[in-house]
Amino acid sequence: MTEIPPCPNCKSPYAYPTDNLLMCPECGHEWNPNETPAEDGNVVKDANGNVLQDGDSVVVIKDLPVKGAPKPVKAGTKVKNIRLTDGDHNIDCKIDGFGSMALKSEFVKKA
Repeated sequence: MTEIPPCPNCKSPYAYPTDNLLMCPECGHEWNPNETPAEDGNVVKDANGNVLQDGDSVVVIKDLPVKGAPKPVKAGTKVKNIRLTDGDHNIDCKIDGFGSMALKSEFVKKA
């Protein structure tokens, strides 16, 4: 019998075959073992699921409070020339009126 790979979603070793697919009982993920997923290490997606890249422009989708600032970054603020980083706040950028800051990709959409 061939070795069944762990789940690519949650890394569970308990995957089992179902027809032509493999299924994970822990997270419910199904995948084709013959297809190799594109592993790109640092894939950052916006709130709509679009892949972001260095140099992209994004729009803030909700008011974001800023520590030490008297006002929040308003929804609809356009941010140009972003840089992607690792970590919780995965976008570094400069916002007019606020300066350099880090944003979470879940609060922006690609412009």
